[in-house]
Amino acid sequence: MSPRHDVLVIGAGLAGQRAALAAAEEGVSVGIVSKVHPVRSHSNAAQGGINAALQEGDSWESHAFDTVKGSDYLGDQDAIEIMCREAPEEILHLEHLGVTFHRNEEGRLGTRAFGGASQARTYYVADITGQAIMHVLYEQLMKHSELISRYEEYFTTSLVLDDDGNCVGAVLRNVADGSMELFEAENVILATGGNGQVWQPTTNALICTGDGIAMAYRVGAPLMDMEMIQYHPTTLAKKG
Repeated sequence: MSPRHDVLVIGAGLAGQRAALAAAEEGVSVGIVSKVHPVRSHSNAAQGGINAALQEGDSWESHAFDTVKGSDYLGDQDAIEIMCREAPEEILHLEHLGVTFHRNEEGRLGTRAFGGASQARTYYVADITGQAIMHVLYEQLMKHSELISRYEEYFTTSLVLDDDGNCVGAVLRNVADGSMELFEAENVILATGGNGQVWQPTTNALICTGDGIAMAYRVGAPLMDMEMIQYHPTTLAKKG
């Protein structure tokens, strides 16, 4: 019998794990799929921190303005507003889950200034922010095992649509034995990361091959901002 869930999350980096937890908090059955062990996801490479307007004198509006400006006014301003409004609550939620954000001399959550920000609003865990959050979220996945089923080292090959064009599941390959399985779901969330490995050189992990983007494209989903590739310039060859 095919595994069936209310929500199937494909990808188990920070976005995928957080989505799975949010769904489980609503009391629904969740399946989360990852082609590698979740704590090996590329979210581990996120070092800097997370911006949120929590400090006195700061505001979500200021955070939003800095974000829009930093995107050279190309960012989706509706999405930016939602992110900046919800960021403070999410920082506190992560801290309550066990993320050990940096503390200042007074023992309160401390911040540092990052590029493009008009105020110091970056919350961080040394230079391993992504890794620290990943381990806490994975621990939460295990705590919610009655609602969240983990499918680790399963490679998603394609999405499944019904006759009306609704996504009703996905086809997965079990990496351990090579078998193919159909997973059924009322809702499917793609959280598969980027496609940095399409380009060379890249600072993205070897697993960042754009699987989710390709699957969405093959079933006719509209794609946007394909030219926006996250990349750290330290590997660029010197000129001259």
